[in-house]
Amino acid sequence: MSDPGIRLTSLSHGAGCACKLSPDDLTRVLGMLGPGADLGGDNLLVGYDTSDDAAVYRLRDDLAVVFTVDFFTPIVDDAYDWGRIAATNALSDVYAMGGSPLMALNLVAWPREGLPLELLAQVLAGGRDVAAAAGIPVVGGHSIDDAEPKYGMAALGSVHPDDVIRNRGGVPGDVLVLTKPIGTGVVSTALKRDAAPSAVLSRAVDLMTTLNAGAAEVARRQRVRGGTDVTGFGLLGHLRELAAASGCAAEVDLGAVPVIEGVRELIAAGMVAGGTKRNRDFVDPFVGWGGAADDDRYLLCDAQTSGGLLLCVAPDQVDALVADLTGIGAPAQAVIGRLTPGTPGSPGEITIHV
Repeated sequence: MSDPGIRLTSLSHGAGCACKLSPDDLTRVLGMLGPGADLGGDNLLVGYDTSDDAAVYRLRDDLAVVFTVDFFTPIVDDAYDWGRIAATNALSDVYAMGGSPLMALNLVAWPREGLPLELLAQVLAGGRDVAAAAGIPVVGGHSIDDAEPKYGMAALGSVHPDDVIRNRGGVPGDVLVLTKPIGTGVVSTALKRDAAPSAVLSRAVDLMTTLNAGAAEVARRQRVRGGTDVTGFGLLGHLRELAAASGCAAEVDLGAVPVIEGVRELIAAGMVAGGTKRNRDFVDPFVGWGGAADDDRYLLCDAQTSGGLLLCVAPDQVDALVADLTGIGAPAQAVIGRLTPGTPGSPGEITIHV
């Protein structure tokens, strides 16, 4: 158990994926960097050009590797749970690409003179136990002495080249299905401010430590056309990446979006992360909000940590997909909208229906 006298969340400037650079920041930096050298050739199936969840490199006709990395500052005060959440979040990028994890490496930044090493051992134990639940070993890692604690993983996975799930595969008319409710950014912000009800926090931790393995297997089996996971850029930020990469616009039915119970009350009380505000600033020019209330706008932009998969599937396959997700006990099987004809980057590219 963590030391009850140490609040890990008080040591972080932003909890979980809310500490990420904004999508606008990343777009500007990558624009300064310019195109990468074309060293992967035809075997580099997925690079960073479409803002996908992980890189995919083909080794042979029937095998490709999936490679990703993710880490962040404390999102909860319990060290073991922070380790579990960070590991689940890192492995999610492999699942989002349709892959299966093979192994992982730890990434650690730790204030060696500010926090007990026993706490770090608890963080690593949480990561190890999630990796074990995913059926993979943690084979090492790298650590540095840092004033602000951070933890995550680099993860390697495998996938058949024909089974890769990209964010650019959707077509107009595809239905959007979400596999976890949103609101974890609101809960983590409330925790930092000592205002998170215990039941709401417990539910959020349960969701953030639920692997997307089953949902990924269903997505492969149902041959979804595209997908991504919902993390730090919020539901609308990641939907915009998917829609833009697919050359589509999108519609979202606000009432159909699943939300963690108690989150709307926390938003009404002002529990909005800085990362969420940056997400909203980024998507505002592309969203037709309709009559959506201000709190709902923040909710749709809430910076998630270890969220669900957002999948696009042909209309005649959606019932089978939802049934399969229900069968595995996915936290949500919500039909939240659809892709539509449209021009990526245009005003109203994403339309919210209230």
